[in-house]
Amino acid sequence: MTRTAYDAVAHSYVELLRDELSHKPLDRRLLDTFADMVIAGGGTRVLDAGCGPGRVSEYLHGHGLTTVGIDVSPTMIDIARRGYPALQFDVGSILDLNLAGGSLEGVVAWYSIIHTPPKLLTVVFTEFWRVLAPGGLLLLSFQVGDERVRIEQAYGHAVAYDVYRLSPEEISDQLSKNGFQVEVRVVRAPTGSELQPQAYIIARK
Repeated sequence: MTRTAYDAVAHSYVELLRDELSHKPLDRRLLDTFADMVIAGGGTRVLDAGCGPGRVSEYLHGHGLTTVGIDVSPTMIDIARRGYPALQFDVGSILDLNLAGGSLEGVVAWYSIIHTPPKLLTVVFTEFWRVLAPGGLLLLSFQVGDERVRIEQAYGHAVAYDVYRLSPEEISDQLSKNGFQVEVRVVRAPTGSELQPQAYIIARK
């Protein structure tokens, strides 16, 4: 369902959100901080989990990280490969990562856990923990709340998928139960077209 929706909206999504990071200085600073922390720990290998058209992968690559992007949408992956041919992008699911255990120093899930039913998040966090090397870092971003929202119109298209708004406190607790130590937790007010506060968590394996 999510894959079908993002295949349908992929080209419109890219056009509408191409310069999104340029308007969000705090988001950029948090990505910068994550990159600096990974590099300070002696690492460079990072997964962009749910990479969409690849803009976060490219941003982190520009800050010295070796990024690999995965997404469930083949159309998004095709766009990412064309847009950033020097980077690696593959079709894949955050529920079952096709990566060796301990093979990464960082994982970014930039608004990609928002489509996962909360009862399955422990599966996602277990996979993130598995692929990270000891001391590796995880960066999550998501919309704050405690509800499921059915989306039927997005980026100018009729679609059908769910978005889950999440509690920063509950996500922090789940991460702790899955072997992570939360080091940074930030919540900011909505900006632009956003309707909800936005949360960002950096946690370490």
